[in-house]
Amino acid sequence: MSHEMYRSCIDACNSCATACYHCATACLTEDDVAKMEDCIRTDLDCAQICQLAAAAMARGSQYAKQICKLCAEICRKCGEICKQHEHSHCQECAEACMKCAEECEKMSA
Repeated sequence: MSHEMYRSCIDACNSCATACYHCATACLTEDDVAKMEDCIRTDLDCAQICQLAAAAMARGSQYAKQICKLCAEICRKCGEICKQHEHSHCQECAEACMKCAEECEKMSA
């Protein structure tokens, strides 16, 4: 199983992880950090599963499809949470999450 056939999904996962880490860090600088707790926690979970999914696809793991299915679920949830906040970092993260969810859903189908 060549990792090149999953290139668009791997790229989406890596982009999403980066956006999630950026969003979580930016949320910590907002005036009402307590209001951002759910966003921060979900960003970190999402970033981690995206990194795992990218690595699983890159190495041709037999569990890549199952990991990507879970990744899509977490990305969708993270995107929904981020979309509720008006901050640009949250909106950009939501967009990256939804793109990654779509790619992971295609990969895991």
